[in-house]
Amino acid sequence: MIAGLLLAGAFQLPAAADDSDTSLVRVAMYLDLGSTYKSTTPAVTLKTAAAAEVILAGSTGPESWLQLGAGATTRFSVSGYKVKALESADWATVAAAVKKLQATSDRPVAYAVNQAGSTIYRVYTGPYVSAAEAQKAADRISQSLAASLKGAKAEARGPLYVSAGSFASQTEAENLLQTLSAQRAEAVVAMTGSGQYAVWVGGALSASEQSALQTELSGLYPGLSLAPVNEHVPALLLHRDVTLNLEGPVDHYELSGEGAKLTVRDNGNSPIQVVERSGRSYRGDFEISKVNGQLALVNEVPLEQYLYSVVAGEVPSSWPQEALKAQAVAARSYALYNAGLNKFKVAGLVDTTLSQVYNGTEKEVASIVQAVDATAGEVLVSSNGQIVEGIFASNSGGVTADSVEVWGNVNPIYASVPSDGDESAQASLKSWYHVLLSNGITGYVREDNTVVNGTNPAGLQKLTVTTSNVLVRKLPLIQSDVEPLAKLNPGDQAIVLDKVPESSSYAWIRGPYTSDELVKSLKGKTTSDVPSSISNLEVSQRGPSGRVTQVTANGQPLNVKYADTYRSALNGLPSTLFDIVQTGRYTVQGAGGTTGTGTATSTTTIQSASGKTTASGKLVVMSVDRTARVVDTSNQFVFVGRGNGHGLGLSQWGAKGLADAGYDYRQILQHYYQNVSIVKE
Repeated sequence: MIAGLLLAGAFQLPAAADDSDTSLVRVAMYLDLGSTYKSTTPAVTLKTAAAAEVILAGSTGPESWLQLGAGATTRFSVSGYKVKALESADWATVAAAVKKLQATSDRPVAYAVNQAGSTIYRVYTGPYVSAAEAQKAADRISQSLAASLKGAKAEARGPLYVSAGSFASQTEAENLLQTLSAQRAEAVVAMTGSGQYAVWVGGALSASEQSALQTELSGLYPGLSLAPVNEHVPALLLHRDVTLNLEGPVDHYELSGEGAKLTVRDNGNSPIQVVERSGRSYRGDFEISKVNGQLALVNEVPLEQYLYSVVAGEVPSSWPQEALKAQAVAARSYALYNAGLNKFKVAGLVDTTLSQVYNGTEKEVASIVQAVDATAGEVLVSSNGQIVEGIFASNSGGVTADSVEVWGNVNPIYASVPSDGDESAQASLKSWYHVLLSNGITGYVREDNTVVNGTNPAGLQKLTVTTSNVLVRKLPLIQSDVEPLAKLNPGDQAIVLDKVPESSSYAWIRGPYTSDELVKSLKGKTTSDVPSSISNLEVSQRGPSGRVTQVTANGQPLNVKYADTYRSALNGLPSTLFDIVQTGRYTVQGAGGTTGTGTATSTTTIQSASGKTTASGKLVVMSVDRTARVVDTSNQFVFVGRGNGHGLGLSQWGAKGLADAGYDYRQILQHYYQNVSIVKE
């Protein structure tokens, strides 16, 4: 369950309705908008199940330029500033260079070119936003591929070409291409319209370089009709792509022309597979264009079919129908609200948790389809009739957030309400013992494969291990990628400090973190200075639901623009509904009911049975309820909290709990969203 992320900060309403088709949504998969959203690839590989067409906007409107066969694998990219990294007739050299570049930020494409009756390969990287960036990349690649280049250098290339003639067939264009390639000119066949072809030579980095190239070609080929290519004219450059080595070369179409867009439409309404998106298949059309110098891939899909995937990506399909229906209405409202804002310039949504999880047809299951269809067209609207952004989170930890705790301002739709069903997230999970080993290590052991028998002189329970290789974990959570603190075997014993639930989306523990780790995580995420070392970290303010709205370090507030930012600022906490436990902090009960606090150091004095001594190791402190914790001089920071996500709006686990209790989806939605109606658009 992934929390749908909110728009940071403001309570906004979409602009007044326009004439756009609200039955379709546009979802960006690859797009470079800098800090807003960045996911890039040099090319996308589309596999069509049925026959498909490639549509470009011509002078008279959209025109079908190409037909793709059923089962075809086709690659697409956009023209721009690139680097010619390598040219070689040796496939092993090319394959090694491609593999090496794929591990860098300069990701490659490789083309097979027929030259004088034999095959050579050219490897390019890019696109880059400018000639200067391309040149920097060329310098990097020259160093990276020095062994393969054997003294040669990678070269920057631009988007400017010289046309060497126009033809009515691809065959005629290919004939001229062979003539030019025999002279080692970097020429390519360009489709300039349906049934229209040209041969372009290039690419030049600047207009002056383009002019010089035309002059040079005029001297070499006086019979050719040469002309500079208008960079605004849409065209498709035709390549044979061997980057992926998919059973030989595949067709690759490089979109050229400023502002040009192409659409791939499956005529059989069958899903199209996107290899670079983990091979997932998607309904609807795909639009390819260039945005900020990079390839942009947008899936335009019917809203209800989009929801088949989104709802299944957000909650388990095995949940009660009423919970699934509630999620469908919230997700539909979220999609339409953000489609109106068009936050991502060429799309209203992206396919990640920055919007909603969208994984294509692989997530479609009957129970989800049933829930979406049963609520078709239904959305949340405010009292003034505007669509409400159906914000939701995975688990609210028993109580939803108030808008002031996340945005800092009041939004009457997002008031804090109880969410008792959230606790069901840990219903089937094991409990864990917080234990102290004989060597002083503290950690967590899952309750199975152990027995608790007897107590120590202080009255703390003792745990005995019953099977081999029982792992002691840093957190009460199985993390296969984190080394265990220790391994215990039959007969090994430990002191039980406490018994806690397994960390889940409802209740969790994170840490312990050192001062250095927290200082590093806080850098750049606060509007106030971060101390160079943190000796004391405390929650100083909470909001209506109990969520943290201010944290102080060494007595000074760590201010953030929005309180929800504390999640990322403090090493990626699941929510802001947390307490902070300092491993070195202690409270002393004095005479007359007075109390005092302190932080353990190597010089801290304690009274033992044998007299006064110093806290040279770890101290076990027992509370009145006979739970215990270890106080040590390292003074690290542990976060103990509840919930997963910002906590605003619908709690997905809470919705399941209400559905289990017999509430229908309308009652669920109106519990989590205040002052709203559910209408059919």
